[in-house]
Amino acid sequence: MDDSRPTPKTAFVKSYGCQMNVYDATRMEELLAAEGYGLTDAPERADLVILNTCHIREKAAEKVYSELGKLKQLKAERNAEGRDFKIAVAGCVAQAEGEEIIKRQKAVDLVFGPQTYHRLPELLKEQARTGRAVIETEFPAEDKFDALAAKSLRTKQGVAAFLTIQEGCDKFCSFCVVPYTRGSEFSRPVAQVLSEARKLADHGVVELTLLGQNVNAYRGSDAGGAPSNLARLVNELSSIDGIKRIRYMTSHPRDMTEELIEAHATNDKLMPYLHLPIQAGSDRVLKAMNRGHTAEHYIRLIERIRKAQPDMAMSGDFIVGFPGESEKDFEETLAVVRAVNYAAAYSFKYSVRPGTPAAERAQVPEEVKAERLQRLQALLVEQQQAFNRSTVGKTLPVLMEKKGRHEGQMIGRSPYLQSVHCELPESALGRIVGVQIVGTMPNSLSGQYVGESA
Repeated sequence: MDDSRPTPKTAFVKSYGCQMNVYDATRMEELLAAEGYGLTDAPERADLVILNTCHIREKAAEKVYSELGKLKQLKAERNAEGRDFKIAVAGCVAQAEGEEIIKRQKAVDLVFGPQTYHRLPELLKEQARTGRAVIETEFPAEDKFDALAAKSLRTKQGVAAFLTIQEGCDKFCSFCVVPYTRGSEFSRPVAQVLSEARKLADHGVVELTLLGQNVNAYRGSDAGGAPSNLARLVNELSSIDGIKRIRYMTSHPRDMTEELIEAHATNDKLMPYLHLPIQAGSDRVLKAMNRGHTAEHYIRLIERIRKAQPDMAMSGDFIVGFPGESEKDFEETLAVVRAVNYAAAYSFKYSVRPGTPAAERAQVPEEVKAERLQRLQALLVEQQQAFNRSTVGKTLPVLMEKKGRHEGQMIGRSPYLQSVHCELPESALGRIVGVQIVGTMPNSLSGQYVGESA
């Protein structure tokens, strides 16, 4: 019997960069699922490929254009077979580059920024109707989260999930494109965040990571219409049945309030791990970056945080080779690293972002950046390894998140975000269990199950 039903379309979504892009990609997948798309893990099997881009990392745009070159060839092959194949570019490169993407790569069908992806189904229909490339990079007045709320399916979810509560940034660091690609600071209302968190908990989520470009600047409206803050939001989220752990990132030192610091001392569900970027340790460079704080302020802030929560593990971000950075400036960055003693950190060479103030300044030679980055990373790796070794012999509560590569092995996360391997049955998935740490590996810990954890 002839089956005339159309073959379901499939989509492949590839995300670059930050955790917020991972969150955004999940929401895009939900929107596509509601339109009848299946998901595939290979672009060769897709009818629609979306590159969800990030503009923060070095040479981000060049990597996107390189990927588009490969997809152009794949599109030509599919079209030769008489089959449709759409290419979309989303995210921050899409927002920043806009029409330039279409000019440089005419195989692209759709370009849309991070504030308009909730309109993805409409944009696809518009492109199919007109046959022309569609560009949507405006900052609409409509709250995209309101638009997404009714469409959220959450058809797949692990035991840990990201939840965006804040977007955009008003700080205008001189090296950063976020204010131009994500817009000004916007906080979701408390009720909206709580509603999504409850849905996640209903789907088996145990740990929430609250996301924002400047998450501790959260000022969402409460039930009475007054602005709340991150500390109060965390306390409300803690009351949701099933939610046992809460994290947040990325924070700015200028928005680390005493109330939030106190929450780390009083809320057992708030994990003792804080990602608090400083970017540089030289006051001269921090001023040129427009960070709005000094190295001394940052160090004193961490002292207050650790006084409130003595178990706090610190993570940070560093940029080396910022325009005008001298060897003395760089040594001051190393001094801050030694003073703080990080459990983990991310470090990068400065790279020019067109349109930002720092892009117009005299640049540090590439070989100098590379040599400084090597020295900084050696110190950071030394500190991370020392922190991991300090956990050996301790019993930590570990949330089991997935099966390991070996039979009978599970992989979980410690309160300090370390990956922990342990022999346990698959039935341990989603449970927080006591694990004694017995050894360290380059990027993880090994442990032995010792019992259920409170």
